[in-house]
Amino acid sequence: MAYLPREKRYETMEFRRCGSSGLKLPIISLGLWHNFGGVDTFENSRAMIRHAFDNGITHFDLANNYGPPPGSAEENFGLIFKSDLTAYRDELIISSKAGYRMWPGPYGEWGSRKYLVASLDQSLKRMGLDYVDIFYSHRPDPDTPMEETMGALDFIVRSGRALYAGISSYSPEQTKQATSILREMGTPCLIHQPSYSMLNRRIEDGLLGTLEEEGIGCIVFCPLSQGLLTDKYLGGIPEDSRAAKPHGALSADSITPENIDRIKKLNDIAAERGQTLAQLAVAWVLRNKGVTSALMGASKVAHIEDIVGVAAKTDISAEELAAIEEVLAD
Repeated sequence: MAYLPREKRYETMEFRRCGSSGLKLPIISLGLWHNFGGVDTFENSRAMIRHAFDNGITHFDLANNYGPPPGSAEENFGLIFKSDLTAYRDELIISSKAGYRMWPGPYGEWGSRKYLVASLDQSLKRMGLDYVDIFYSHRPDPDTPMEETMGALDFIVRSGRALYAGISSYSPEQTKQATSILREMGTPCLIHQPSYSMLNRRIEDGLLGTLEEEGIGCIVFCPLSQGLLTDKYLGGIPEDSRAAKPHGALSADSITPENIDRIKKLNDIAAERGQTLAQLAVAWVLRNKGVTSALMGASKVAHIEDIVGVAAKTDISAEELAAIEEVLAD
C-alpha cells in the first residue's frame, strides 16, 4: 500500500525562522547519523522516517559518511525517498555534509573544492536527488584557505546542487571569517550545526552570540548527549544501546557514577513537569530562541514519538532552570 502522510502533520509542530533568512525549520529535526545505515534494519529506518514526517518533522539531516558503512545512510534514505516521499519533495528540507574521511587518498576528506564538490555529487547520486536544501562544510580545514572552502560552497549553491550553505563545528572566530567571505560572494551562510546539550555547553561561550550577530540559524546536534540524557542508562547499559554497539559514538566510559547521579536528578525534574528526561533535555536546548532546531537521533519509532511530544511544552520556568543549573553544577 502506498504511503500517505498524516493530514494533520503540521498542527502540533512548531517552526522557527532560521536566523535572518526566509527559511523555517521544525524545532525537531531527524538526524540519520546512526540507525539508518547498512548494518541496520531497513524497515525500521523506513518506519522512523515515515513517523517523523507524519508528525511535522520536515528536515532530514545526513552526511556523506553516515552509516556504517559510509554512504549507506544516504543510500537507504534515497530508497525511502523514492518509495514514500517523492511526491512531497517540496515539503522537505534535506541536508548533507562533507568534511570527514570518505574515500582513500588526498582528496577524500577536509575542505578542498575538489573534495566538497565531488562528495556532494556522490551524495546526490546515492539519494537520487537533483539537489539538497542545505549543504555543510562538516568541519573547518586547518590546511585549506577558508576562501577555497567557502568558494566551494558558493559554487555548489550557484550551480544548483544546494539551495543554502551551512557550516558545522566552526569556532566563533572561524564562523565570523566564513560568514564574511560568503557574504562578499553573495551566498550568505544560512546555518551552523554545533554540538549542544546540558552536558556540553561550549557554544554558550561565544558561538551563540556570534550567530545572533551574524543572523545565522543554529541547529544543535547531540542534545541528548548520545542518549545519555534519557532514562535508558539509569539502570546500566542496555544491549541495544549506542554505548553497547562497537560502532556507536557513545563510550561506556561516559556513563560514570557522577553522570548517572545528575541524570537521576534531572529525571526527577522532568517527572515533576510531566515530561520524560529526553523531552526536558530538548526543551532545555530550545529555551534559547537562538536555537532554531534540535537535531535528534532515534533507533525506534517510540523514540520519535517521545521527542515530538516536546512541542507541547518547551517553556521552562525560572525556578526549573535554577534547579537544573544546580544539578549541572554538582
